[in-house]
Amino acid sequence: MFGVDEAGKGPVLGSMFAVAVRVADPAALPADVDDSKNVAPERREELAARMGDDDRIAVGVAEIPVERIDDPETDMNALTVAAHAEAVGEVVESGERGVEGVADAGDTSETRFGRRVADRVPAPVDLTAKHGADETHAVVGAASVVAKVERDAHVDALADDYRERYGDPFGDLGSGYPSDPTTREFLESFVAEFGELPDCARRSWSTCEDVLAAREQSGLSDF
Repeated sequence: MFGVDEAGKGPVLGSMFAVAVRVADPAALPADVDDSKNVAPERREELAARMGDDDRIAVGVAEIPVERIDDPETDMNALTVAAHAEAVGEVVESGERGVEGVADAGDTSETRFGRRVADRVPAPVDLTAKHGADETHAVVGAASVVAKVERDAHVDALADDYRERYGDPFGDLGSGYPSDPTTREFLESFVAEFGELPDCARRSWSTCEDVLAAREQSGLSDF
């Protein structure tokens, strides 16, 4: 049995991560696994570390970097499908048959999403996709927790990298979501200082377009 979920689909900064968790017996999972949004950050890290150290639990991680997200030949729906399939491929052997799994549906149509993911897994899996599966299936909740930990660690690493490359003012990226004022301030400050977007930004996002447009308008007003 496996569960799969993703984190980082909506941010304007950094990668998206999908994680698949596989167990022979769901009882092997920690009792308090849940949708990552319902678990405190410190506990998420503890749970992820515990599952990673448990030989009864297999964890597969897939990263979709900014370059793939900004590729004009694809879109986030297709990339979410690809991410789920890549993560499942890490925990299912190509020669296996009939492995059952549940995915947190990343499409308005649960059936369509499940079919698209299953078609991309290099094994004939029996996959069911459900909205809110991270709250109703422990194995999907477990995947949700690990995906969130992977995404948070990625953002922390980006912050450390930008602090080292550009100095303390550029070492706080916030959560990376467009609604986060700290993230918006980071983007605006970076563009104002260097005249371009940071390389961790999803340039195809409207937030980035807005920041660049505001910078251009500000430059015009100087004349």
